[in-house]
Amino acid sequence: MKAVEFESTLSPGGQISLPPGLATDIPVGEQLRIVVMWEPSGGADPEWVLAGRQAFESAYSPEDAVYEQLLNDTPPR
Repeated sequence: MKAVEFESTLSPGGQISLPPGLATDIPVGEQLRIVVMWEPSGGADPEWVLAGRQAFESAYSPEDAVYEQLLNDTPPR
C-alpha cells in the first residue's frame, strides 16, 4: 500500500480535491483508503486537553526526576 499526505479543502458540494500531480499518479478504478483529519476552527477543546495532560502526568513518578537532573546539570569541562 502506498500513502501520501496533502492538504485540501472541502467544497460546498462535499468534494475533496486531489492535487493534480497526485490525481494523475493513481490508476483509475484503484481502491483507496481515505482518512480525513481536521483541526476544529475553535481550536482544541480545553477539557480534552486537560484530560490528556492529567492522564500523561498521572504516569509520572518521583523516580523520573533523574531525567530533569540530567538536563539541569552543567556539563563537566
